[in-house]
Amino acid sequence: MNNETNIQQHLAEQTIMFASITKWIFLSSLIGALVGVVVSLFLKLLTYCENSRSLLPFDYYYTLPFALAITVFVVKKFAPSAQGHGTEKVIEAIHKNSGKINVSVVPTKLFATVLTIFAGGSVGKEGPGAQIGASLASFIAMKLRFSARDRKKIVICGISAGFASVFGTPLAGAIFGVEILIVGGLMYDILLPSIVAGFSAFFVAKMLGISYTYFNIAFYSNFDFNYVLISKVIIAGIFFGLVADFIITALSTFHKYISAIKMNYILKAFLGGIFIVVLTLVVGEHYLGIGFQTIKDALSTDKMINENIPWYTFVLKTIFTSLTLSFGGSGGVITPIFYVGATSGNFFGYLVDGYIPLFAALGFVSVLAGTTSAPIAAMIMSVELFGMDVGHYAAISIIIAFLMTGHRSVFPSQVLSMKKSEAINVKLGDDIENTQMTYTTRFFINIQRIFNLIVKKNLKNTEDNKNK
Repeated sequence: MNNETNIQQHLAEQTIMFASITKWIFLSSLIGALVGVVVSLFLKLLTYCENSRSLLPFDYYYTLPFALAITVFVVKKFAPSAQGHGTEKVIEAIHKNSGKINVSVVPTKLFATVLTIFAGGSVGKEGPGAQIGASLASFIAMKLRFSARDRKKIVICGISAGFASVFGTPLAGAIFGVEILIVGGLMYDILLPSIVAGFSAFFVAKMLGISYTYFNIAFYSNFDFNYVLISKVIIAGIFFGLVADFIITALSTFHKYISAIKMNYILKAFLGGIFIVVLTLVVGEHYLGIGFQTIKDALSTDKMINENIPWYTFVLKTIFTSLTLSFGGSGGVITPIFYVGATSGNFFGYLVDGYIPLFAALGFVSVLAGTTSAPIAAMIMSVELFGMDVGHYAAISIIIAFLMTGHRSVFPSQVLSMKKSEAINVKLGDDIENTQMTYTTRFFINIQRIFNLIVKKNLKNTEDNKNK
């Protein structure tokens, strides 16, 4: 009798799981396809507008003050949640609003981002892609009266589809959409629908003519243990962690001080645009817009190209991005992070006399992991973009950069579910922005004990040598 009951329970469980899998594959495929269509429209419009800059009788960045003023007005008027780089608002909606996002974000974010990038604002396109995907998914879930939990899952599928269709890395994009929600925790129940949505959006975008760039940096490894290279990669991870921390600090500091300026928000945006234009006239226009050409140059295997990037490029790009977002520009923060990562890696490769394209590739993914606390997605991306030979070294650099950043992120609404060090007391379960941390002395006591043991051993060896 017990065997018969167990068999019936087993069959019932398998039937339910089959139905659940079928349901989510179907739903996530549809969501991914829809997001792929809309994001493709967004990317094509963005490309068209960028190519139209040459029609202006003057340098395109002179339109930036007007673009920022229009952007802040449109966003405040029609969709206040479309403000900033987008991804942060989506994470907040998942954790605090059960995935409810106003569908007005879609046209507002699309318009505001295209206008900002056309005028030279230093932002990216992936955050808007994720926010557009999440908004469409939320709208469909609410129209179909899904439960709060299913709505959140559908919205996460929209995020993953948005990232995948913009990045051109379907698996990394899908995992990234899940991983950025909780630091140190993956929601395994959403992995399948997110991956399906990511691939669906990616293939639809490819069908609609969206092209992606993958990098052949001509680096091949025979997997011999190269002590020198491994040492350089470890040091690089520490360096990229510091670069990631610099980005997080710059974005939050600029936002804090510029927000504190008491002035009409439209006038502030206009004057901010003028300030960025003046800065551009001083240092050049290489730090405006998406900056994809500079990323390609940093990763180039041609020494004449990759050695022609100034060492301070990643610093200026961080400043331009912080200013653009703080003064009301609309766009993503991930593409600027790629830019900063690749150019800082280019600089580090030059410092250690290493193979520059390799360290530029390591910087590309390691700074992403450090700033967003998404190391798994960064590892997968390193393989999808640069190949398995780079992926092995990238894993080391990525984890070190992720840990070096500490409990900080460019997404303050991320929920913290892990401690990065036992020497830090931190309350888990809160978002990063409100997390309180204290530091224990246990770590330093242990270091002191180890140091004392080494000193005692050396003294004993010295005395033994004297006695001989």
